[in-house]
Amino acid sequence: MTSLPVIRHVASSARSALGFIHIQCHVKPGASKQREGIISVSDSVVEVCVSAQPRDGEANKAVRELLSDVLKCPKSDVEVIRGLKSRDKTVAVAGCDMKGGEEKCISKIRDQLQGAIL
Repeated sequence: MTSLPVIRHVASSARSALGFIHIQCHVKPGASKQREGIISVSDSVVEVCVSAQPRDGEANKAVRELLSDVLKCPKSDVEVIRGLKSRDKTVAVAGCDMKGGEEKCISKIRDQLQGAIL
């Protein structure tokens, strides 16, 4: 069984240049404020530490806020779509412009994530 890439494009429609980017994350909730952020970016997962506790969606909200800050996009464009009650999550980022090509967009996002590593 092959694993999915850590960052992948999902087209919204054939006519639209905008699409979604799905990011595979492993979240470590309850970290100290000093450790909050992107820990590593590998071929299989982006490791994220947040200080919020995993109750009542607090950690999911913190992941959304962290990724929106790193990717410089509105919080409303970032959504946890899988793993709401798990540490392994799939996060969708909406409104990604694919005019420059899918690989270029994915590469830009990977660079932004790697640039934010603590």
